[in-house]
Amino acid sequence: MSTASNTSTPARRKILVTSALPYANGAIHLGHMVEYIQTDIWVRFQKMRGHQCLYVCADDAHGTPIMLRAEREGITPEELIARVKKEHEADFAAFAIGFDNYHSTHSEENRELAESIYLRLKEAGHIAVRTIKQAYDPVKEMFLPDRFLKGECPRCGAKDQYGDNCEVCGATYSTAELKNPVSVVSGATPVEKESEHYFFKLPDFEAMLRDWTHGGHLQAEVANKLDEWFEAGLQEWDISRDAPYFGFRIPGTQDKYFYVWLDAPMGYFASFKNLCAHRDDLDFDEYTRPDSDTELYHFIGKDIIYFHALFWPAVLHGAGLRTPTAIFAHGFLTVNGQKMSKSRGTFINARAYLDHLNPEYLRYYFAAKLTSRIDDLDLSFDDFTARVNADLVGKMVNIASRCAGYISKKCDGLLSATCSEPELYQRFVDAGEQIAELYEKREFSHAMREIMALADVANQYIDEQKPWVLAKSEDSAQQAQDVYSTGLNLFRVLMTWLKPVLPAMAGQAQDFLNIGSMDWHDCDKPLTHHRIDRFKPLMTRVEQEKIDAMLAQTRSELAAHAAAEAAGEGGEAAEPGPLQADPISDTIGFDDFARIDLRIARIQKAEHVDGADKLLRLTLDLGGETRNVFAGIKSAYAPEDLEGKLTVMVANLAPRKMRFGVSEGMVLAAGPGGEALWILHPDDGAQPGMRVK
Repeated sequence: MSTASNTSTPARRKILVTSALPYANGAIHLGHMVEYIQTDIWVRFQKMRGHQCLYVCADDAHGTPIMLRAEREGITPEELIARVKKEHEADFAAFAIGFDNYHSTHSEENRELAESIYLRLKEAGHIAVRTIKQAYDPVKEMFLPDRFLKGECPRCGAKDQYGDNCEVCGATYSTAELKNPVSVVSGATPVEKESEHYFFKLPDFEAMLRDWTHGGHLQAEVANKLDEWFEAGLQEWDISRDAPYFGFRIPGTQDKYFYVWLDAPMGYFASFKNLCAHRDDLDFDEYTRPDSDTELYHFIGKDIIYFHALFWPAVLHGAGLRTPTAIFAHGFLTVNGQKMSKSRGTFINARAYLDHLNPEYLRYYFAAKLTSRIDDLDLSFDDFTARVNADLVGKMVNIASRCAGYISKKCDGLLSATCSEPELYQRFVDAGEQIAELYEKREFSHAMREIMALADVANQYIDEQKPWVLAKSEDSAQQAQDVYSTGLNLFRVLMTWLKPVLPAMAGQAQDFLNIGSMDWHDCDKPLTHHRIDRFKPLMTRVEQEKIDAMLAQTRSELAAHAAAEAAGEGGEAAEPGPLQADPISDTIGFDDFARIDLRIARIQKAEHVDGADKLLRLTLDLGGETRNVFAGIKSAYAPEDLEGKLTVMVANLAPRKMRFGVSEGMVLAAGPGGEALWILHPDDGAQPGMRVK
């Protein structure tokens, strides 16, 4: 993928871009907006470069939570998802998220795709059918997903834990292991019941996936993380759910439905197919056939990498469709250094933000912090205020406001007939090549730094020339006009580079500069002998009072929601949807952390693991007790270098069954990875079995 100079016309690419589908069971919040803003900036940049870049998305509208919420509200699931879709679309529009099409997974296009892809997989022998045992609610007469069971953790005994994992000790387990389980739906004690289920044979695609995940389609850290799943062994994937269920019925069955995670990713193509039906210039098959020379990119959160980078390409490949060109994962949003929290009142919905603050503040702030990596992004309101006020108001708007007034009042709105600073202007234009490369690579924070450094240069130029002094004398009035004209031309260039991030502000600038367009290549020549319109303020400063009002509104809404749940009006409906899994929860307290049992262990034996690229098998002596642990440290240590040495392990971690055996703990490691990985404890009198405090 190449990025052409801003002075030449790049080859026109055909690009299809998606963001993860928000679940049609709740409001859009600021954590979601990280992804949609990141994607929208990239798409707007591609369109400014002259490429055909299409951005599609949809509501993820199937699953048990939606069915139960609709039942509780006394409406049909179709009515619920239609209402939520309107709310989502309104929030996205207010943040200037420029979808080319926004659809729903509960659509005929998606039904046809799901059935067609499933039947192709079945015909190719990639679907298995077998009977499994599941928890069943005898009152609601329905099988219960893991998240609709609660009970006591079988490892640490913590109460009120979900059916698949413990949020106190971190253990994972099956629903059959949960102690004293109850149904979240009815409060009844579940019973075990058999049911026939359908499975996608993911292991059939191991070789293909190993090549694909290391074929340049993923960020390096994502590809390396997925290696752990290969080491543990790929498992067949249950793609069916029993009635009652809101979704698409599996062809050839009477009471089996596609699990939401099967048909939800297909919603990407379904939304695009819906768009193709309304545009004569688009060919659906051109973008989906295996030999397509079009590009397909998915922007997702790091919590759903497994589904997008393993299941999704395997399903597509098995069905004879193209796989993604690349998947771009990002981190989570934290607020003031901590996870978004309902108890702290920082679980902020998009609508609460929009009620008080300019959406372009957030677009710029996120852009100023986003990179191509999967690091978490922090929203610090002090930093938010300072950065927006300094960069956008103090630098960018300041250039335009200090120059436009003189041109309008003293020069009849007319810019100078020639550019008095051609070299300075060309410096700004030439910077577009590097800035374009940064946008292309999703290094938005670096791009913002480059743009703001140029804004400093523009302001410094005006300060040094002192046009307000020149304007006092008729002899130097032309010089004043030249300086102010140059300032506005520099502003125009900078605003063009910022347009993907600030489309509304760029539109206002385009209006007052009286220019027909603001595409990437429009700045090659300065505006000369050009009439501008009267300047209007482009952006006001962030006010602390408005931030406080937004947070107060958030706390009020969360309190009302908690009261509704306590009254029986909430509960199960709060479960996040699969394509936009909700990573938000409170940080753990000291008592929770203290549950982690860190022990000194002596490495009695270290050996290679047949068939594993990164694992070593360690036999650890904890002082009278030995544990078998698999550790991904083969790149840093030879087995003979470890035997007899001390390390630190998590001694109360639940055993994990792997393809090579059972791992009975975890060795602590530090470092960036590869050869730079450290697990050894200094032998300073420590003995095996001693607790680390």
